[in-house]
Amino acid sequence: MEKSVSFHGKHEIAWVTPNFEQPCCKSLYATTVLQTGNNLSCFIYSDVFLWAFIRFASYSLTYTSMAMYAFHQAAVAGGTTMILDFVIPQNGKSLLEAYDRWRKTADSKVCCDYSLHVAVTWWSDKVKEEMETLTKEKGINSFKMFMAYKDVFMLQDDQLYAAFAQCKEVGAIAQVHAENGDLIAEGAKKMLSMGITGPEGHELCRPEEVEAEATQRAITIAHAVNCPLYVVHVMSKSAAKVVSDARRDGRVVFGEPIAAGLGTDGTHYWNKDWAHAAAFVMGPPLRPDPSTPGYLMDLLANQHALMCFGILTQLHQDPNGVNGVEDRMSVIWEKGVVCPDNIPELYLTLINKDKIFNFYPQKGRIAKNSDADVVIWDPKMTRKISAKTHHQAVDYNIFEGMECHGVPVITISRGKVVYEDGQLNVSPGHGRFIHRKPFSEFVYKRIKQRDQVSKEPPVPVMFPGELCSVHRSVEPTLLLNLL
Repeated sequence: MEKSVSFHGKHEIAWVTPNFEQPCCKSLYATTVLQTGNNLSCFIYSDVFLWAFIRFASYSLTYTSMAMYAFHQAAVAGGTTMILDFVIPQNGKSLLEAYDRWRKTADSKVCCDYSLHVAVTWWSDKVKEEMETLTKEKGINSFKMFMAYKDVFMLQDDQLYAAFAQCKEVGAIAQVHAENGDLIAEGAKKMLSMGITGPEGHELCRPEEVEAEATQRAITIAHAVNCPLYVVHVMSKSAAKVVSDARRDGRVVFGEPIAAGLGTDGTHYWNKDWAHAAAFVMGPPLRPDPSTPGYLMDLLANQHALMCFGILTQLHQDPNGVNGVEDRMSVIWEKGVVCPDNIPELYLTLINKDKIFNFYPQKGRIAKNSDADVVIWDPKMTRKISAKTHHQAVDYNIFEGMECHGVPVITISRGKVVYEDGQLNVSPGHGRFIHRKPFSEFVYKRIKQRDQVSKEPPVPVMFPGELCSVHRSVEPTLLLNLL
């Protein structure tokens, strides 16, 4: 089945029936057909924006073996030694089958180690059973739920409750894309009725409060079942504050900002160059408040307040998103270490993710019996980010022109030098799938403590005598003293 629509008055887009069981990313290897004279990034994001803005335009870009290999090359060139990606099954389809298909595609192509999250895009007893199988037999200890993308991925609150409860039962981490899907759908209708069809409409129909409300709701539901929660791509100050406040209140919740939110902002959505503006479309959107990146960075530097940076990266944030795997290390170093000029300890937060998802000490540690994943970092070397020189399989870069201090000189993956002085030395299949055990001690130690504290004391034996007799046996003066 195909649909066509005239976009922005001049672009004719045709998209095929979506297949969300396939791994996907924005790359050179798109299966869509677009008749336009603009560049590739324009035609890819034409559909991405419409997908986010109009529900029926749900579309997936096919992630080929060639694109997978190119993505891993970009990762190691940027100093990333481990990929943590998402499997997103189609609504109503098997989680196990989607996982198996991904492994079949990836295992022979990856050039650095990787592992997987699995998304829960619908709910049934079968999904519940498959979550247990994936955790016990397939090395999966995290599941992602969507509160956005109505009629495609979005779960209702009762389904979130059930999914979170099952995560706790099997010892997994519940992840959530926190946006209010119902409000987004209504906001999209409003924008279209006002004739707003450009990329700015993406942010206008998904304001900060839509993200903050969903974040608070997800934390509340997770707390109700005492399930650890990991909020992915925290993009706004208000959502970040919700996470920070919840952590101060003792909730077992983690938030993750990403390089895009730390290195740029949403003012680009109003750029007069449509292709430039469209390249920044992602969900949740970048925020137009220019102080947001600094606010998120401050919280990232405070481990008690928020967060761990997404250094164990995923290939795609969601069906829409932006580039970043190759540049994220340099961007966070530039924004978190060079600019404030005071917090090299910021990078200690990166180990948190290894511990949360139970890689540590296999990953995240230089020690005997740990994997020899090492990045040699030159903090004084500089480079200018550009789509003309990066290894990512896209012809745009949202950090275009940014000069960064801090460059990976050598990347070592399990003892093999895979990148050195600008030269890649990778081969397909060098990477391996990393199985993760459930019940991460870093996370579930607190969950077990909370369960222990919350246990109700046994009901005492009722007094067998008459209450009136007890009352009469007490001296009146004693009663007054007790009062």
